[in-house]
Amino acid sequence: MPLTFELCPGRMVGGDHPCFIIAEIGQNHQGDIEIAKKMIRMAKECGADCAKLQKSELACRFNKEALLRPYTSEHSWGATYGDHKQHLEFSHEQYQELQKYAKEIGIFFTASGMDEMAVEFLHELNVPFFKVASADSNNLPYLEKTAKKGRPMVISSGMQSMDTMRRVYKTVKAHNSRFCFLQCTSAYPLKPEEVNLRVILEFQKEFPDIPIGYSGHETGIFITVAAVAMGAKVVERHVTLDKCWKGSDHKASLEPKELAELVKAIRTVEAAMGSPVKNMLPCEMSCHSKLGKSVVAKGPIPKGSTLTLDMLTVKVAEPKGIPPEEIFSLVDKKVKRDIEEDATLMKEALENYGK
Repeated sequence: MPLTFELCPGRMVGGDHPCFIIAEIGQNHQGDIEIAKKMIRMAKECGADCAKLQKSELACRFNKEALLRPYTSEHSWGATYGDHKQHLEFSHEQYQELQKYAKEIGIFFTASGMDEMAVEFLHELNVPFFKVASADSNNLPYLEKTAKKGRPMVISSGMQSMDTMRRVYKTVKAHNSRFCFLQCTSAYPLKPEEVNLRVILEFQKEFPDIPIGYSGHETGIFITVAAVAMGAKVVERHVTLDKCWKGSDHKASLEPKELAELVKAIRTVEAAMGSPVKNMLPCEMSCHSKLGKSVVAKGPIPKGSTLTLDMLTVKVAEPKGIPPEEIFSLVDKKVKRDIEEDATLMKEALENYGK
């Protein structure tokens, strides 16, 4: 399988392609479809590639006891956990409305399928790719069924070990070659010392035939930018319109100004990665013309002299002549004419220069 694949129609990921930036709305829309639309537009205006939500079929995701558990958190939207989750869950029709809205404004739209029934719905909705949340990245039956759908997959790795991710790789690869892993630590907000960006490098070595990315829950943008510099080809960050809103994810989310800064910073870093070939660039010629140094004579050197190192020094000189890195190769060369003190050594003045 190639290291690159088409994640969304016309949008490749991996290799030298630009990092794919996912604005994770999740359930930060507060259960309000108009807020969700504002967030999708915000993601578009800030330059993200994709707006993403989380879709659950609650009876498939939770057992009855979990749904009936009292939920007294300050972030609660209902008396029980089921009531809370139901408040934040959009209907199938609302998802269709949001998908249509995203298409109208020109941004890719998808969701994490938080259970197998949700994946079935998202498949029918024709999302461009499936996002697998960390909580399902060790759910091998779920992964196998999702992989068999044939859509590209982005798989977060929070709460998992490398051994588990090897099993995830084998499970998905048996049915689907278009997927990537995201390094992720499932804590909200995430402390810098618990990010472990070096896992990106380990993933790159362990799984060299898939793109590797990063899903961040830290505050600020610096760590995510560093992930891109380390080779992350897909990044995902939670977004919000207001970090003070009710909900446990808001504090680990980026507000519009931060998201825009993140996108700009990622694109700047990508441009700065440039070429691995080291040469003097055209943009450096002006500086070299003004400050580049040459080999000059420490004192007068008569015609016929054999050069020694103590006859030579390095200065900014006019005209420019032999560059400093060649000074040692001049030893034992004979000069064909008199050279004045402080004069530039020119190759024309030496016998067998370059031999």
